Amino acid sequence: MRINRAVRVGIGAVAVALAATVTAACGGGDEKSALDNAKDGNLTIGIKFDQPGLGQRNTDGTYSGFDVDVATYVAEKLGVKPENITFKEAPSGQRETLIENGQVDYIVATYSITDNRKEKVDFAGPYYIAGQDLLVRADNTDITGPESLSGKKVCSVKGSTPAQNMKDKYPQAQLQTYDTYSLCVDALRSGAMDAVTTDNVILAGYAAQAPGVFKLVNKPFTTEKYGIGLKKGDTELRTKVNDAIEAMIADGSWKAAQEKNFAGTGIAVPAPPTVDRY
Repeated sequence: MRINRAVRVGIGAVAVALAATVTAACGGGDEKSALDNAKDGNLTIGIKFDQPGLGQRNTDGTYSGFDVDVATYVAEKLGVKPENITFKEAPSGQRETLIENGQVDYIVATYSITDNRKEKVDFAGPYYIAGQDLLVRADNTDITGPESLSGKKVCSVKGSTPAQNMKDKYPQAQLQTYDTYSLCVDALRSGAMDAVTTDNVILAGYAAQAPGVFKLVNKPFTTEKYGIGLKKGDTELRTKVNDAIEAMIADGSWKAAQEKNFAGTGIAVPAPPTVDRY
């Protein structure tokens, strides 16, 4: 029996509709949650690749820094061994997107907790509290704090809290934003910039890496609470990560990680922060 074209089209449309219904009923796609991935023994974690003492990819392909140690400790508490962690670079301006798209399970990358960011992602922590500061060349005597930045070329990173702070509170500075802080530091070294601004603990790492070349102004002018960025609404994961942060503080690993990674920077180990259980 021959079926005319209209009937064939109608049957095809019904088949497509049924397939879509079945897919929706079965949940659609195969995207796993971070805890599902942890149960499988693997995690992908976002970190910075160019921040000495915090998150750095070394020439031998390994990773080091306080954020890396925090990320690894949390992963172990979730049941994932260090060798089964994949570290993914998480530039400041891409962090929310990486989490929202499921490209990472969580992010530990000097990620300041802000109300604007909490509209898109959740945070565990804080696990560290820093303060925005300025890095200048060692022979600079003009810049003594944010109030002395009028007409100065100041570099920060796109999508970062420090860059937004400069726009909002210190518009007299000539702010320029790059993709990474290492590029800002290169521009400071060459004389293209007068200062770099971000959190003191980040800048101290760059200063320690180049003794006699740069100096930290050492006049923090904000409070930055570093959190671990998670997918919005994953309450179970947030609770487990908060538990891990508190355990790291309690067993001495938190302090030891700072003493190891911040040695030579002049950054003292502060009192541990109180984890926010909202």
